[in-house]
Amino acid sequence: MMTTVELTKRQLQWKDEFKAFTDEVVAPSAAESDKTERIAPSLIEKLKEKGYLGSMLPKEYGGMGLDWVTVGMLNEELGRGCSSIRSLLTVHGMAALAILRWGSDEQRHQWLPGLADGSLVGAFALTEREVGSDAKSVQTTAVLTEDGYVLNGRKKWITMGQIADVYLLFAQCEGKPTAFLVPSDSPGFSRTPITGMMGVRGSMLAELRLEDCVIPQQNLLGLVGIGLSHVALNCLDYGRYTVACGCVGLGQACLEQSLQYASQRKQFGAPLGDNQLIQKMLTEMAVNVKAARLLCCHAGHLREMMDPDSIMETWTAKYFASGMVNKAASDAVQIHGANGCSSDYPVERYMRDAKINEIIEGTTQMHEMLIARNMLSAT
Repeated sequence: MMTTVELTKRQLQWKDEFKAFTDEVVAPSAAESDKTERIAPSLIEKLKEKGYLGSMLPKEYGGMGLDWVTVGMLNEELGRGCSSIRSLLTVHGMAALAILRWGSDEQRHQWLPGLADGSLVGAFALTEREVGSDAKSVQTTAVLTEDGYVLNGRKKWITMGQIADVYLLFAQCEGKPTAFLVPSDSPGFSRTPITGMMGVRGSMLAELRLEDCVIPQQNLLGLVGIGLSHVALNCLDYGRYTVACGCVGLGQACLEQSLQYASQRKQFGAPLGDNQLIQKMLTEMAVNVKAARLLCCHAGHLREMMDPDSIMETWTAKYFASGMVNKAASDAVQIHGANGCSSDYPVERYMRDAKINEIIEGTTQMHEMLIARNMLSAT
């Protein structure tokens, strides 16, 4: 059942802070990140200074201890400014939360303080050349020896793979998907940058190579065989939530740019916004952004309450928000006309970034299957 979520005074203060940071720091650097296909180290330093890389972690380990609705608002605002910055928080948080939930006390104290203050960057390494949505079929292997676990295989499309210090990496161990923590300085580990992507170009993708890569036995996260059923699915739930919220922010950016352009651009002696068909696109954009925001806020509220329905509501939010932002970005480009196809206008980048959100953390089609099957099983 849908509930009404009213933001507290403190949450509204956080929202204002996130908006100001995005306007002053994130948004002005987005075009450069897209062009250079990297996030400037100085920008990551500013994220560290604000503590945002630890937004999802409890204060016990040096994190901000934010509630889930507030974490969603942070990802919305960062997504409004730059999808690549938001992707950093997504994969960093996936690794950090996996350690928080499934790690031993030793692993938590070893890794979480650094992930919380940003001195360490985490990444999520599941996808391979031949394995995407069918995650249980990963081909990377892990074999226990007297020296530790020896890993062999390749991972592809790994967000922040170029700069991560530790990877939450999944491999077949004893024939079962299992999660491991793989430091970037492990013997036998190497990474190659992936460039030329269509969108979210600053996310610094990499292909990882593990050639007799040796990690300590204590870097096993959780138990052998629960890598997919427990660790990965829990991480992907957080990932979907942050991506959905980032889609809301990107949709809001599309709306703001379209309103500004429609007000200033004149055709046939009148502002473009006087055209009723333009008004229709603007109205649909505004209403759909609001609807997606409410779905995300509801999912965040249920996460905070530890309600099991939060998983289904997060699927719903990600499915709707990623579809919404593609329609919003397409209409924003249409409103801008030829200018919308030029990198001189941010909506060109928005449209490329929007498409990526329909693929990452579960494609639109996978969400359709998940949502439908869940409803059918409940009947």
